[in-house]
Amino acid sequence: MNTLVKIAVILVLSLIGHQSTAQTNFEKGMTKAFELWESGKWDEAENMFERISKAEDKEWLPNYYIAQMNSLKSWNEKDETVLKAQLDKAQEHLDIAMARSEDNAELLVMQAQVYTNWVAYDGATYGMKYAGKVAELYAKAVKLDPTNPRAALCKADWGMGSAKYFGQDTEPFCKEIEASIELFDTFKPESDFHPNWGRERAEQVLAECKE
Repeated sequence: MNTLVKIAVILVLSLIGHQSTAQTNFEKGMTKAFELWESGKWDEAENMFERISKAEDKEWLPNYYIAQMNSLKSWNEKDETVLKAQLDKAQEHLDIAMARSEDNAELLVMQAQVYTNWVAYDGATYGMKYAGKVAELYAKAVKLDPTNPRAALCKADWGMGSAKYFGQDTEPFCKEIEASIELFDTFKPESDFHPNWGRERAEQVLAECKE
């Protein structure tokens, strides 16, 4: 399921746009973490998110981004020991985030992506274990928040990949991708720090549908 790999570079660029005049310690810390991430200092950014998480024990966003960073790093990882360490860390922080924010569509999407990392690494070993869970998580995320464009996009993207694998018609998923772009048009993140990635991926997939 390496169709999601291209999100990585797009994601980092789209996350940056935060106000440097943030007032609270949380906002200052998050802004600094994103600046480090944008400049390619992934370890320093991750450490900053961890410090914020410990200081702000009600906030789920720092843990979300730690999980996301470790997921992104794992897409092309060939060393299973490194991969396991990264995905275990992603899972650890997802668990923390989910305890802090229940019924959160963004976290369900990220959980599905972490499972997808395992499938992408070794489909023969992990496909049976996680493929069904991925589909269930995306379906739950869409049901939980029908206006969330990432949930709609990733559900359709996963479905399209599965359809291609089994030689099935992908046209219904192309329509779902198109619908997700409409959601991106109207979506407004709760803050500068909330997830706001995915539109470029949706447009890319839709363009491939029309080829």
